[in-house]
Amino acid sequence: MGANTSSESHTSISFSQRGQKAVEKGAHHAVWDILSNLWDPETNPSGIVSVGVAENKLLHDTLLEYINANTHLSTRHLTYNNGSMGSNALRQALSHFLNRHFHPIHPVEPQHILVTNGCSSALEHLSWTFLNPGDAILLSKPYYSAFKTDFSLRPEAIVIPVSMGDIDPLSPDSIPAYETAAIDYEKRTGKRVRAILLCNPHNPLGRCYPRETITQLMQLCQSRQMHLISDEIYALSVWNNLVDTTNTPPTSFQSLLSIDPTNLIDPSLIHVIWGMSKDFGANGLRVGAIISQSNPDFHLAAKCMAIYTFISGMSDQITATMLADDEFTDRYIALNREKLALAHAFLVGLLKKHGIEYERGCNAGFFVWVDLGKKYLENHPEEKEEGSEFTDMLYGRLMENRVHLASGTAYGAEQPGWFRVVFAHPETWMEEAVRRIVRALG
Repeated sequence: MGANTSSESHTSISFSQRGQKAVEKGAHHAVWDILSNLWDPETNPSGIVSVGVAENKLLHDTLLEYINANTHLSTRHLTYNNGSMGSNALRQALSHFLNRHFHPIHPVEPQHILVTNGCSSALEHLSWTFLNPGDAILLSKPYYSAFKTDFSLRPEAIVIPVSMGDIDPLSPDSIPAYETAAIDYEKRTGKRVRAILLCNPHNPLGRCYPRETITQLMQLCQSRQMHLISDEIYALSVWNNLVDTTNTPPTSFQSLLSIDPTNLIDPSLIHVIWGMSKDFGANGLRVGAIISQSNPDFHLAAKCMAIYTFISGMSDQITATMLADDEFTDRYIALNREKLALAHAFLVGLLKKHGIEYERGCNAGFFVWVDLGKKYLENHPEEKEEGSEFTDMLYGRLMENRVHLASGTAYGAEQPGWFRVVFAHPETWMEEAVRRIVRALG
């Protein structure tokens, strides 16, 4: 019998089932290829203009100046230091910073914190610890696309996207949809729904959850003994919307840590995520944190698992120094909010100039949820919307014009034609991005 040397057969024989799933995921994960070929008007004019990756580049010079002046490594940063869960200095600085800015009902102590190499690792820790393979976590539409991979690729949990239809997914009216989704999944599979994941402030909608929604989710989780995980990575990137005026003032950010769980939920079911990637524009530092104040067994489990999410000694030192410096962090956060408000207004001005619809009223994060499908159909009335295929067609046209946006298909958009645009870039970058978007729309 002759050997089958095809790539597909070779992979199926030599890879584990987990490895094969990763191959399939990797075949559709083009973002790293995009980031390796970014546009530069002088050195790479044919490159891709990316406004699809959530990076904040508005204050990189300010951040680099501080880091270069305050990086002082010692021999302990060349060792395992205080272990894989973050150095004592870093966890002390984190607790100090969180207590100042998140207003927790009970002060955050260093032992409440697990430091990880980014927030994706933090979410995977929670999935691995609390969900069995086949168990599920609820996530309302639309959602940040990588959440599904964080919870499912290696831990093999199931992410259930919860459809909200015409209901505002951040409103208290959304609560019954979560409960219905949990009941349906458990009846259908015999597996448990063990958690709900919030992204507050919300990615991609750029708004904050009202307190009433959070408290009702706490009650729902208590009634079903589910964990409530709040990803608050954009917590301090909340700003004044300078262009969209509404009769209802925007919701301000309120951390899950700041709500008294008494008579609402067992506090051992509460977990919060934060990191340096978004509020400090430092994705490359790879510093995330899990704040779990009332579940000491989780931290015991992390002692053996955290070796796989150990941050570097340099990132540890830089972050510990920065978060302990109140004068710098206060100034940076205030300046970042000003810059984000102006950058949002600049993008919205470009969108309005070209008649592109977008979701109004956002005041957090650094992205706008835009309806490119409507404009495309205005320019091409002979064509029709056909579900996710329509969005995928639009994404193809965008990439043909060398501009990358986050596709609504990957984000669980309830309607076709929606995309997420990141605006935390220099104005010349945004002008070029919108120019290419308009060209792609015909």
